[in-house]
Amino acid sequence: MYHDKLDSFPPGFLWGAASAAYQIEGGWNTDGKGASIWDEFTKIPGKTYQGTNGDVAVDHYHRYQEDVRLMAEMGLKTYRFSVAWSRIFPDGSGKVNEKGLQFYEDLIDALLANQIEPVLTLYHWDIPKSLQDSYQGWESRQAIEDFSQYCQVLFHRFKDKVTYWVTFNEQNVFTAMGYRWQSHPPNVADVKRMFQANHVINLANATAIKEFRSIVPNGKIGPSFGYGPIYSYDCQPNNVLAALNGEEFQNHWWLDVYVHGKYPKVTFRHLERLGIAPTIEPSDMELLQSVKPDFLGVNYYHGGTVRVNDFNTSSTTNVSTIDKSFEATDPYLMQPKDEQAQNPEKTMFTSVANPYLEKTKWGWEIDPVGLRIALRRLQNRYDLPMLITENGLGALDEKTNQGTIEDDYRINYLQSHIHEIQQAITDGVDVIGYCAWSFTDLLSWLNGYKKRYGFVYIDRDDQSEKQLARIPKKSFYWYKKVIESNGKIL
Repeated sequence: MYHDKLDSFPPGFLWGAASAAYQIEGGWNTDGKGASIWDEFTKIPGKTYQGTNGDVAVDHYHRYQEDVRLMAEMGLKTYRFSVAWSRIFPDGSGKVNEKGLQFYEDLIDALLANQIEPVLTLYHWDIPKSLQDSYQGWESRQAIEDFSQYCQVLFHRFKDKVTYWVTFNEQNVFTAMGYRWQSHPPNVADVKRMFQANHVINLANATAIKEFRSIVPNGKIGPSFGYGPIYSYDCQPNNVLAALNGEEFQNHWWLDVYVHGKYPKVTFRHLERLGIAPTIEPSDMELLQSVKPDFLGVNYYHGGTVRVNDFNTSSTTNVSTIDKSFEATDPYLMQPKDEQAQNPEKTMFTSVANPYLEKTKWGWEIDPVGLRIALRRLQNRYDLPMLITENGLGALDEKTNQGTIEDDYRINYLQSHIHEIQQAITDGVDVIGYCAWSFTDLLSWLNGYKKRYGFVYIDRDDQSEKQLARIPKKSFYWYKKVIESNGKIL
């Protein structure tokens, strides 16, 4: 869709930035905080780059006032952060740690004093270790009750100070990485357990929203989902069908539950055939269908391109010729049943590189138009307001001899993505804000501190915290102008 003139960003558009507790706070055992699964996982040899962890991170716990002053200098309208569950409940449940609550109240008060709207994320991947140890965390329905207790404490404490709340961050990512690929805690490789834990998390999400409605009636709540549109490799019909499979399996599987309270039929039936579908109790679907989010948080970095799977074609590049030997064969018998169950995509689609897109140094495709496509698809299917809760570029930022950080590549990346958001708004999509990832540099989970995302450079590396000095980058001052002009100056 072409527009002669783009609409302006709406008045009150929430220009912001984002972070996550484990990646920035440090103070991992300070003031009564208990351990999370990440505090344990990062100590396993070989799991993270050079053994990096979040014990100190960028020490936001002790330097939040300095960080908020920089946010105010930049002119941020909103700041998205997460609460560390084990800072509130050191054991995951039971007695509340008042010092942990007070830290977040002080942070929220500092934001509000600078006219910065807080966006509070309830869960950003860090369930308390004690709950993982006692009943395997999200694999147990007991986690629903404990998560609800934790959420209610925050709802009651901050109901008059926080309007926007995010339940879960990237449920699709932390379940797959933690329960399938063993690259995140709890370090499991069992796809059936992954789908079961995912179902429990869906129930916890619905329970939290239900409680929210009675405690914070004037607030807004929704999940943040790591969405990437799925493209067909070309217009060959089998490839188009593969893309349909990919979109449902990679995206609708979560989003349909959030918004409509039910799983996509085709994917669920596929998982049932493989014996890996989640076990659903009679009251589960009633709970899932009893609530609906107020908005969708959208984390966007890239999408994916797929072609027909290898069971339907003999070629990875020319898919116009179908191998007839596969037509009458049951695809589930072409490999051991257990192996097939661990790879439910294998008969649905095959991922390929997109020949039209460049990649970052970490191999992530750069696709600004994909963000517009994502917003259009989400608006058409779910018809909810959207808040971009993450979007950013991880790069090897280096200081010049003058001590500055000339990150023009980040400016170009953000500029092109924000332009596509404006295109989507002109199309008619309801976008309420944009939180770039991230405000400061931070621990990039498995990649240590060398992969930098922030507007503010943190002078530390993977071996030493140094002085943890905060240095605004060139992108800091560029984004400040974008905010001042409400997007007119990109």
